Parts: sequence; structure tokens; C-alpha cells
Amino acid sequence: MKIFSQLWVYRRFLLILFTPLLLLPLPLIIQTKEAECAYTLFVVAIFWLTEALPLGVSALLPALMFPMFGIMASKEVASSYFKDFHLLLIGVICLATSIEKWNLHKRIALKMVMMVGVNPAWLTLGFMVSCGFLSMWLSNTSSAAMVMPIVEAVAQQIMGAEAEVDALEMNYASGAANEALELDESISESEASEWKEKTKDANGSSSDEGHTVCKIEKEKNLPPAETGRRYRNQKDHMMCKVMCLCIAYSSTIGGLTTITGTSTNLIFAEQFNTRYPDCQCINFGSWFILCIPITIIIMLLSWVWLQWLFLGFNFKEMFQCGKEKSTREQVSAQVIKEEYTKLGPISYPEIITLVLFILMALLWFTREPGFIPGWSSLFPQYPGFATDSTAALIIGLLFFIIPAKSLSRTSNGTFFSPLAVFDYTPLITWKEFQSCMPWEITMLVGGGFALAEGCEVSKLSAWIGSKLTPLGSLPMWLIILISSLMVTSVTEVASNPATITIFLPILAPLAEAIHVNPLYVLIPATLCTSFAPPNAIVFSYGHLSVIDMVKAGLGVNIIGVAVVMLAVTTWAVPLFDLQTYPRWAPDLSIVNNTGL
Repeated sequence: MKIFSQLWVYRRFLLILFTPLLLLPLPLIIQTKEAECAYTLFVVAIFWLTEALPLGVSALLPALMFPMFGIMASKEVASSYFKDFHLLLIGVICLATSIEKWNLHKRIALKMVMMVGVNPAWLTLGFMVSCGFLSMWLSNTSSAAMVMPIVEAVAQQIMGAEAEVDALEMNYASGAANEALELDESISESEASEWKEKTKDANGSSSDEGHTVCKIEKEKNLPPAETGRRYRNQKDHMMCKVMCLCIAYSSTIGGLTTITGTSTNLIFAEQFNTRYPDCQCINFGSWFILCIPITIIIMLLSWVWLQWLFLGFNFKEMFQCGKEKSTREQVSAQVIKEEYTKLGPISYPEIITLVLFILMALLWFTREPGFIPGWSSLFPQYPGFATDSTAALIIGLLFFIIPAKSLSRTSNGTFFSPLAVFDYTPLITWKEFQSCMPWEITMLVGGGFALAEGCEVSKLSAWIGSKLTPLGSLPMWLIILISSLMVTSVTEVASNPATITIFLPILAPLAEAIHVNPLYVLIPATLCTSFAPPNAIVFSYGHLSVIDMVKAGLGVNIIGVAVVMLAVTTWAVPLFDLQTYPRWAPDLSIVNNTGL
């Protein structure tokens, strides 16, 4: 047993050492460019799935191995590591940095919850909607980390207030004086300080002006789960579980809606546009039209599933009008209102961030809406030159230019005072942007692009397509279902970006081989890759066990795959003309007949 324990300690080193050695016969025996590219693909894929090396480091292997095998020159491989995707990501991260720095995310989340109501079921849905909306523009990890401290505060206040009500009722029953009921507005000194620290870590900011943003993205050692937590009854424990799981899954489901919502969507868009440059059908607007119904349906069904699984689902109680609010509902409303009041009036930086946020979304939607000419048509001599990254960069640069403080009038009515000292600080600084930029994902995506281009140059993609041709005899819905279930299963043990980066170069040749619109296979696979939530964030609060996450995740995954299957067989068909094989995709039957 001691030997096994020692081997387990060095498992990553052993994987790094033996994976290339065990696979080495493949290029040595076959000695073709396809085999050499396959060797590189297998080594990188195993390192990504096992995370024997950091994802970003493994992504650099194609830059080393392709030139050594003579597949691509070093300059050609290097050009694959920075694409239009990276410019789009930079603009989005500029927006995310400003939102997190000025606490606009908290104002949006609380306002949405206040609009939904304080019935426990509706309150949970309100948190899901607010977290889902944030994840449309921010990463799922950041969205969950931002909303969870608010959820935790509400849950603790509810349990504390109901405990006080029970104590007062017991005193009244025993003949004690029944004083006016006052809701406890504090958890306890230790719990409050702990919650405040969690809020500070998750939001990445504090009340100090020199705060740091995006700490949650950089912290690998999350706070340990809180043990010994006491609940008044089983219902309180179940309520905390539901709230945590709803945040975890809504932060993932919301990201499906926009092309910038998840890294997997961005990877798909860039790899698809690189492989099929003549196709102009994938943009921000078309993706939003496709995915907004998917997101709404999955979120509602997941809400029903989680409510039923842990608390039961009482429709009569939910829709009963004129009913007096319970203690739980009164406390929820009070806590949320107090949290919103603490934010104070909306500040100048928040207003500017919100305006730029809306402007960026409008530029994305109106670039090429499809049914009317977009703003890109203003440059007819340069068709296709302006992309979504162009709009993102325009807005992203403004965050570094617009000052974070507005000019205020002095007593004599002027904007400037001769004795005043002005300090020009933009909405975000480069240091703050750097702390938010997901550099590992940037390198991972670049490595995926290099692998995809290597597969094309070495003809490995064509070889894979020829071997997958017999699958064309299967029903189309079965092929989509198998590929969707496959990627959903792999994401349970591997990161989402690594999974989609591995499968896209395999599924695209499959679609070409069976003469099916590539979008028919690639869209469901991309969406199903994004169902794995940021479990570590919600798990760190100590309410959940592993079995809770397994039960909840199984149901959400089934719901997600079913809804995606429904989408690609109904409203996605006319949107992308999925029933016909497009001109922009290569016709392998012609290629095979000509012998090329």
C-alpha cells in the first residue's frame, strides 16, 4: 500500500513521463504526417483531460511538436495562438472588470430579486434569473462568486429570524410577556464578519478605492467547507441546498445565451469561422436568437427539478394571491431591501459602465442582424472586415479613457477651482484588467486553434472523415444524441474548454463525411459542453454534499440535452437551414471522386 500511495503522489509526473513514451510507436511505425499529428493530438488531449500539466502549458506542445515533425513551420504555428477570438475576449474582460470593480453586478442582482418577489420558490427563481443574466456577460465562476454571498446572507437571516420567532412563541406559550416582534437584523458577530469577508473575496472589491478586482478568478485555494453547521430543521437545510444549486446551475445556463457567455461558445465560434471562412451565419445576433429559448426553458425546468428534489413543489401555495407574508418572506424582503439600500444611489462610474454595457450589446446585435442591413454595411468596400471583436474593442478602449470621477461645479458655478488638485483615473486600470484576464484560457484556446490547423495541414481531418463515413447510415437524431451525451460525460471529469477543443476537430469531419450541415452536429455538442457548473464555489459554503450535486446534476444534464435536441430539430432548422448541405462546407464526395 505504501508503494501505491507513493505512486499516487507522483501520478502527474508519471503521466507526463509515460504518456509520450507509450504513444511513441504510433509515429515511429506508421511514419505518416497523419500519424505524427495524431500522436501530438493524443498527447495534448491526455494532458488536458488529466491536467497533468497546467492547461496553458499543455497548449504550448503543438508549437513544439509540429515543427519537429515537419507538419507546420514554427511561424505558422505561432500565428494560430492569437486570433480574432482573443480580441473579442479582451473587450469582454474590460467590461467585466468595470462591472465587478464598481459593484454594478450586485445592484443588478438585487434589483432583479426584488422584482420577482420573496416567496421561497420565487426568491430562488429571482436569484437564478439575476445570476443567469450576469453570466451572459461574465464567466460562470465570477457570476456564482458574486451572487453567492447575497444568497448566503439571505439564508442566514431567514434561519435566524425564524429561530427567534419560535423562541418568542415558546415564551408566550409558557406565560412570558409577548413583546413586539422584532426581526433579528444581524446573524452573529462572527458570522457577519465571515460573510463580509466572503463578500469581499467574491466581489473582488472592498470599500477602499485601491481595491483589487477578480480575486476569485485567481484564487485556487477556496475557503474550506464550513463544518458543524446547525440548522433548525431539515427544511432549513434543504432551502440552503436549493439556493446553492440554483446559483451553480444558473451561472452556467445563462452563459449559453450569448456567444461571449462561455469560453466554449467563443472557442466554437472562432474554430468554426476558421474552418469555414465562407460561412457568415454565426454571429452574436443569430446565436442569441437560437439560444435565448434554450436558456429560458432549461432554467425554468431546472428550477422546477431542484425545487421538487429538495423542497417539493406546491403550485397552489406559489400562486395564491392576497396571502399574508410568512416570517420567512418578511425577512427575505427586509434583507434584500437593506442590501440594496447599502449600495446607495447609483454612482457616476456605475452609470457609465451601464451605458457602455448597453452600447456594446447594441453594437453586437446591429452589426449584421440579418433582416435589415447592419452598421457593418456602412463600409461596403470592406465586407466582412468588421466583426464582433471590433465592437468589443471600441467599447473596451473607452474603459481605459473615460475618467472614473465626474467634474463637479464649484460654488462660483465653474467646473474648475484654481486651488483644486485633479487626479485623472480611468474606469479601469491595466493592473485591474490583468487580474481579470483569464490567461490560461487564452493559451488553451490558442493551442486548440494550432491543433485544428495541424489536423487540416496533415490531412488528419480528412482521414478521420473517411473512417467515419459509415456512421451516415444511422439516424441523424441518434448521431446528435450520442455526440451530446459524450461531451456532457467528458466535461464531468475535464474542463469545458479542453473538452470542446478536443471534440470540435473530430465532429466537424464527421459531419462532412456523412454529408450533413456541420452546424447540425457542432451546435448541440458546444451547448452540451457548458452544462458543468462551478461546483467548487457553492460547495465551499458547506451546505452541500457530493451526492446532492450528483443527484441535481444528473437531472439538469438530462434536461439540458433534451432541450438542446428539441432546439436543433425545430427552430434551429430554419434559422441556419440545417436540412441542406451548405456551399461553404467541403463536399467530400467530389473530393474522393476526383482523387484529391
